[in-house]
Amino acid sequence: MIFRFLSMCLFFLALSSTVARAQDKDRALADQYMNTGEFEKAAVIYDKLVDKDPFGVYPSYYRCLISMHAYDKAEKLVRRQIKKQEGNLSLFVDLGQVYELLDQPDKAKQQYEKAIKMLQPDQQQILTLANGFSSKQQWDYALQTYQEGKKLMRGAYAFHFEMAEMYFQKGDFAGMTDEYLGAVDDNPEYMQSVQNMLQARMANDPDGSRNEQVRVSLLRRIQRNPDRTEFSEMLIWMLIQQKDFDAAFIQAKALDKRKKEDGSRLISLAQLSASNLNYDVAIKCYQAVIEKGKNNPYYITARMELLNTINRKITEGGNYTSTDLLNLEKDYLVTLDELGRNASTASLIRGLSHLQVFYLNKEVEATENLEAAIEYPGISAMTKAECKLELGDIYLFTDNVWDSGLLYSQVDKSFKNDPIGQEAKYRNARLDYFRGDFTWAQAQLDVLKSATSQLIANDALSLSLLISDNMDADSGATNDALLLFSKADLLTYRKKDDEALLVFDSVLTQFPGHSLTDDAWFRESQIMDRKKNFGQEDTLLADIVSKYPDDILADDALFTRAALQENKLNNKQKAMELYQDLLTKYPGSLFVVQARQRYRALRGDVLN
Repeated sequence: MIFRFLSMCLFFLALSSTVARAQDKDRALADQYMNTGEFEKAAVIYDKLVDKDPFGVYPSYYRCLISMHAYDKAEKLVRRQIKKQEGNLSLFVDLGQVYELLDQPDKAKQQYEKAIKMLQPDQQQILTLANGFSSKQQWDYALQTYQEGKKLMRGAYAFHFEMAEMYFQKGDFAGMTDEYLGAVDDNPEYMQSVQNMLQARMANDPDGSRNEQVRVSLLRRIQRNPDRTEFSEMLIWMLIQQKDFDAAFIQAKALDKRKKEDGSRLISLAQLSASNLNYDVAIKCYQAVIEKGKNNPYYITARMELLNTINRKITEGGNYTSTDLLNLEKDYLVTLDELGRNASTASLIRGLSHLQVFYLNKEVEATENLEAAIEYPGISAMTKAECKLELGDIYLFTDNVWDSGLLYSQVDKSFKNDPIGQEAKYRNARLDYFRGDFTWAQAQLDVLKSATSQLIANDALSLSLLISDNMDADSGATNDALLLFSKADLLTYRKKDDEALLVFDSVLTQFPGHSLTDDAWFRESQIMDRKKNFGQEDTLLADIVSKYPDDILADDALFTRAALQENKLNNKQKAMELYQDLLTKYPGSLFVVQARQRYRALRGDVLN
């Protein structure tokens, strides 16, 4: 008996397996017909299978009938499924869609509203119904589903992210923003996720309206909940995204005071502002930290970075007087007297030394101070390397070329795979270029074209191209034109602009029509800018663009000329014309994005 029973079991298992395989084969064939648009063939098979596997076959069969415009059959199918799947409210959405297609909007509305009224406090059921609506782009009904679900869940789950997506699909950016901020209100741990979502949503914002909506919404939340700091944090984040560092500083300083912080927030904002060349905000941040007093843990950092930032603002801007430089030197010395000369203040000495050598002609004092700083007990390897690079630059400035190369090589050897090591290698290659050893310089530069630092890689590529292009163009084996040009570059480095101009002129007169002509003009235009001879600068840049339109410097010269017209010659109309020329003639230029932004700003467009 037992044997017979086991045999019967095995028979039925084998039979059911055979039936299942046949059904799978039929389903695959129906799906194939569906994919190739043979809906009638697919429908015949689906109709045979749907009762045997209603959950698996129904969605495909429903789509097939809709594709065939067999709406009456679709209605009957959905109604049968509603009886079989009582908890699946999304079926009412399918039935509503059928009535929509039959041009019976009232019946469709009745089914949609019926589904929402049947909701239970079941998160999965709510999500399923809402997804049913959203899959058919019924955004309003999906939103109603979430809103009703939120009430039913009684705070257990608020559907903020889901509703935000529905508002976004509806084009209601204000509603979307409010839901995202509501998520943060309920749980501050969502702040980073919300920021990521908002950043993605604000990416395409040509008129700035989305950014403004987020800003207004955040301000309202801050006003309603002054004791909650999350929205102040988010407002600072948003202002930084917009590069509105002045407004970010106001908010950061207020938040620092409210939370009785140590100034770390302001230090971070200062560093970010300085990296974006907004030195004024960086200075205000450091000053605010200094005002906290000497016992503050960031006091020394703020004192040191304040001076280095002021240094960059003065020297990089080029708009300074001798009094500005002397006052800055005095501030350095006063600060060093207060903080002492030690490993912690070595970077301060580095900044002072650069100022003294390159702007105040105090080479001896600066060299002695920097040589001493390198030997300070406890100085970090990185700070020592930075000081060595600065000292190498000073040696090059004072014509102590041998010691300059030695220091560059030491840093290169100690930091082989680090950006500062690559910077040292670049400076050594530049030194060889200055000395006329073009072959060896180019060999080092070629290695640096793949440097991890994009800035170093770009500098290396630029100098390598200058050498390779003009060594080949020079008819003599001595590379006389390039030798003269590199000599002029060295004079420029040593702040001897008048002598450099004479040598650049020699390149132009001794080698007329040489491929270095446009390079010489560009170098001379930079010197004219420092001399504030903007008219001559404009003429030189215009010559490059008109006479060498296909050269690598053409788009650079055109963009520089446009900026000159805009910022120093105050000819906004001419600047617009030049920016437009760059966009039209050099669409692949690295300056295209900036040119488009400047053109639109001059035209009066509202920008982020």
